[in-house]
Amino acid sequence: MKKSVLLLFSLLLVMLAGCKAEPDYQVKFTKELYFQKETKMPFEIQVTENQKAVTGLKVSLEFMMTSMDHGTYDVQLAQGKKGTYNGKVALPMSGKYEAAFTLEKDGQKTEKVININVTQPKGVARINGEWLTNEDVNFYKIINQLQLVINREAAKQKYSGKRLEEELAYLDSQEKASVEQNQLLTQIIRLRSMALLAGEKGHKVTNTEVAAAVNKVREQYSHYEGTKKLISEYGENKFWATEQEQYKLIVLTQKVQKDIMEKVQKENPNAGQQELYYQAQTEYEDLLISQVSSLEIEIL
Repeated sequence: MKKSVLLLFSLLLVMLAGCKAEPDYQVKFTKELYFQKETKMPFEIQVTENQKAVTGLKVSLEFMMTSMDHGTYDVQLAQGKKGTYNGKVALPMSGKYEAAFTLEKDGQKTEKVININVTQPKGVARINGEWLTNEDVNFYKIINQLQLVINREAAKQKYSGKRLEEELAYLDSQEKASVEQNQLLTQIIRLRSMALLAGEKGHKVTNTEVAAAVNKVREQYSHYEGTKKLISEYGENKFWATEQEQYKLIVLTQKVQKDIMEKVQKENPNAGQQELYYQAQTEYEDLLISQVSSLEIEIL
């Protein structure tokens, strides 16, 4: 009798040892999912357990609308850093969805269901939660086109013959890059990032400083028929109102540049002007990279 009880107890221990408790995973979206027609949109989740990131999971996901029947949309997620997993999905419309996750590790599967609201994006990217809109991007297209007009006119005044042809051909090659969205976003992110840094350093900008800077560029644009035409087509009042907002950021970044130049001059009192400019530019770019990496930037 005692042997039977011991045997039964031993078998129970073996069974309990073979049964693993289901993991208590928490899943949250760390990069929101937006709807854009006929486009696979990126998203990111993070998986944690007891407030610690969980890595090494095989994660699949099934989307289904909660109020309409549009079928299901399956996604396999790829592992990122610190327990994050990312994927892309093209959903049929914005609205409320049920996101059913299957998380597998060491042969053990766990299921989690989250309800999310998928909305249309308010822009093409975000910096610390602030949207960069299509209008922002379109304005930078105009700015780049205005600079190309000025550069072409300057080339015509400075060069002639074959050298002029080469210079104009080069500027033509730059035109395509000047309206490419990634290039435009890079310009916007650079400026806004350094303006944010200027604010963190305590710099402020006055209306007088902005007005003086805008008047200079207004004077420059007034000399060329091509620039006046572009501004007119964009809408003159709209252009100058937006330009004024831009120059609030530009003046702030100029103050950061001034700080760097003064620092470089102090550290290198015997350096020539060209060397000082090179060193200041290098330090500015290093500071920019550091600032950008400290921001939460999301490009859709």
